[in-house]
Amino acid sequence: MSTTTSNPPISNEVALRIALAVRVLPEISLTELIEALQDNVGEVLNEAALSRITVTNLKTAFGQTYDLDGEEEGEDANAGDIAALKEAVRILWGAKDEAEALPTIEPYQDGEMPHSVRIAVASNNRELLDGHFGSCLRYLVYQLSATTLKLIDIRSALEADLSDDRNGFRINLIRDCHVVYIVSIGGPAAAKVVQAGIYPMKLIEGGEARAILTDLQTVIATAPPPWMAKVLGIAEGDRVKNYKAIEAS
Repeated sequence: MSTTTSNPPISNEVALRIALAVRVLPEISLTELIEALQDNVGEVLNEAALSRITVTNLKTAFGQTYDLDGEEEGEDANAGDIAALKEAVRILWGAKDEAEALPTIEPYQDGEMPHSVRIAVASNNRELLDGHFGSCLRYLVYQLSATTLKLIDIRSALEADLSDDRNGFRINLIRDCHVVYIVSIGGPAAAKVVQAGIYPMKLIEGGEARAILTDLQTVIATAPPPWMAKVLGIAEGDRVKNYKAIEAS
């Protein structure tokens, strides 16, 4: 299936529901779940469409995978599978734990933060850096200067799995960013990211996104490397000559 359609993109809320639902369906891939949803409610996936999904819909789509056919009277071997489908439907309808809620996007207008950079953070949960470039659920996008840090957007990467060029899809999502933080990235993907003019920063241990970016603010305020100083619009004569470059883990 290709993403070259005129359908509107999946919203952050819908993407979150689908991503959480697939976690409780261990035998089902993200692509399989999206295709099952589209088969039942149409190509456009929005909150109204998800509210029409039923356990029967999912049983029909995944019955063979979950061996749900022909259950004998008194046999409860499939009870766990039915429970998983019910939980998935509950999540698709909008019920989710508070801990899974997305962080709040802060108001921002282009140009309001002079000498700032735009940073993407590969994330799967809350406001954490915990994602691989090629498989994270979303990118948290921050505008960052030496004194100010704002979360200005959250971009779902859910549809990347339906694209003919998954890495290209992800790069296009963050093409306006100067830096992307990831816990891991493959060599070919890293080369494409660099070619797109985005600087990959690998932190294997991950962590709280804001804490990591606060450390970056310190670097910006004290000794930005030349490439970052150029992005920030700091004149060459004003740059600190002796700096410690940011190193990828």
